[in-house]
Amino acid sequence: MPRPLTTAYHMVDGSNLDSVLRHGLLSMSRLASTFDGIRPENLHRHRKERLRLSAGVSARDQRPMPPLALSRCLTDGLEPEDWYELLNGKVFFWLDPKRLDRQRVACGEAPQFAFVVDAGRLLVDYGATAAVTPINTGNAMRAAAPRNRTTFVPYERWLAEGWVDERIPGVDTRPLHHRPVELVVSDAVPNIMAYTTAVVPLAVGETMAAALLRFAAG
Repeated sequence: MPRPLTTAYHMVDGSNLDSVLRHGLLSMSRLASTFDGIRPENLHRHRKERLRLSAGVSARDQRPMPPLALSRCLTDGLEPEDWYELLNGKVFFWLDPKRLDRQRVACGEAPQFAFVVDAGRLLVDYGATAAVTPINTGNAMRAAAPRNRTTFVPYERWLAEGWVDERIPGVDTRPLHHRPVELVVSDAVPNIMAYTTAVVPLAVGETMAAALLRFAAG
């Protein structure tokens, strides 16, 4: 059976750090209800650019999943609008720091902070609303993997039976050794600091491994 998750990573834009420290990690849907700057009907639309909300908070763009590209990899009758709305209702964590490194590159010179999270403790409290994914659900470019709502496999089901709950037409069940790419929690993790073991500033061009060495050295 799969091994329980132990560590997860989340990257926060520098403009959002104070908000995260005060309010925790909020999904886009929760952000829309907390801060001014986005209408609820826009939660199922593509964000071509970074969106500035009230109080200096911003939402990342969705450039890696434009509607046309996204429509080619959705199954079970899902439309791009459905996928945007689905993702906007979740908080996302990387499970491989190298994925976070690639995200850091995509952010250019904008200041970024990496949150290192004790996933085991987080999932004690949020396991019932958590899921894992076998792919990067926010990228529909290149040879994008097919996806639907079952791409989000409930964490507790994944621990018990692996990927059997992921049902993609024409795709065989993934082997148990296929490691999840993302950990997601529905809606929000308002007490994220209770599970955070480090908040590390990431310089331009700096990898997560290098940043953690610098952090450990004080």
